[in-house]
Amino acid sequence: MTTQYKKPIPVPQGESDVYWQKAKQGELWLRKCDDCGKAYFYPRDISPCCFSKKTSWIKASGKATLHTFAIVHRAPIAAFAEDAPFVTAIVELEEGPMMPTHIVEISGGGEPTPEKLSIGMSLEVVFEDITDTIALPKFKPV
Repeated sequence: MTTQYKKPIPVPQGESDVYWQKAKQGELWLRKCDDCGKAYFYPRDISPCCFSKKTSWIKASGKATLHTFAIVHRAPIAAFAEDAPFVTAIVELEEGPMMPTHIVEISGGGEPTPEKLSIGMSLEVVFEDITDTIALPKFKPV
């Protein structure tokens, strides 16, 4: 357990409970619309594609490509100051949805620099346990 975690912590909602339970088990799960067949993120009961209420949970591969990123040198709030610099990103999951995240374990060590990252690079999910019930999905280069 990480009781020292001082950053904002996500609050699971009824429609996202499965997502958080699976993340804690080291698995990335998405919702998929049973009518239009599209997977989507963030998890919610109604499809954002066609507004259908017929949705299912699917296990994602955990593979993604880097769509865009920013290197944060000045933390937006004090809780993240000791992490700076860090990389925020939007990744495109293999199943299609875009997902906001952090990029971690960047090769070469040291501070993240634009030379160590490239749009379209392959990534895979890793999980950071932050409490007894919450693990955050982040992505690392493959």
